[in-house]
Amino acid sequence: MEARPTGGHAVLALEGRLDVGSAADVRARLHQAVDGGSGDLVLDLSGLDSWDATGLGVIMGTHRRAGRIGRRLVLRAVPAQLQRLLVATRLHRILAVEGAVADPMGATLPGLAGAAPTGLAGVQSVVAPLH
Repeated sequence: MEARPTGGHAVLALEGRLDVGSAADVRARLHQAVDGGSGDLVLDLSGLDSWDATGLGVIMGTHRRAGRIGRRLVLRAVPAQLQRLLVATRLHRILAVEGAVADPMGATLPGLAGAAPTGLAGVQSVVAPLH
């Protein structure tokens, strides 16, 4: 994954698995994207097949790193299974998630109401295949 943000913003798409085997590489690339830009960093998870606790830790670590430098990590197209995990761990209250997050009991929990993150004109999309 090579982040080439346009206008200071980036959309990064993860595909495959985000687990202990890919975590170090993905962490390094996400931190590079956070450090090398400004504004929202959107992480498109629509191509994510599976993840483990280490992968969730990578997302949380990137969220904290972005916050420390005044940026925001925004999760886009979060798979239903990961949404359930975010709700079960209450991380949906901490992480910025586009749209509404589905509650396991069928209720809709607030997200970012489907609104695009601010200032995303001219976004560069980068796909990061995971192994």
